[in-house]
Amino acid sequence: MDGVKQQIIALLKENIRNIPDFPKPGIQFKDITPLLQNPDTLELTSQALARPFRHMDIDYVVGLESRGFLFGTNLAQDLHAGFIPIRKPGKLPADTISATYALEYGEEAIEIHEDAFSRGDRILIHDDLIATGGSAKTATQLVEELGGHVVGYSFIIELEALQGSDQLSDDIPKDILISL
Repeated sequence: MDGVKQQIIALLKENIRNIPDFPKPGIQFKDITPLLQNPDTLELTSQALARPFRHMDIDYVVGLESRGFLFGTNLAQDLHAGFIPIRKPGKLPADTISATYALEYGEEAIEIHEDAFSRGDRILIHDDLIATGGSAKTATQLVEELGGHVVGYSFIIELEALQGSDQLSDDIPKDILISL
């Protein structure tokens, strides 16, 4: 990693705070709201997320609820792509497909509109953080069920100890800005 990139990553790390015991006891929540509050880190994060995917002809960025929406829409705009939300059950107004996955502290379900994109469209899956990899893996299943082609994963933070990126295909590029 070059010196400038190291400085940027250090600045981003400084703007992520740890919230102990949220949302449940024993969880160390990684809060990205300081990244959003600071105009410089907001811009730097957006630029760093887009850089590895600029020449990949992405059709859509799929953002996972809800923090994947925060940078996912910027990422889609920067890549001249559309944005598709994946949400918790009952939040999307049209017909959906859904799937369930395990969290590091429970179980969750997510949904996507059945008509979110066309078969063969090139999809980049984005979330702020990858922990166990369950939500990203399940998002991949939903995209593939609808005929989309996942061509990349984008995360701001990876919790290395939980090995979530190991749950994702080695054949699909993963870009993770910060490993904690």
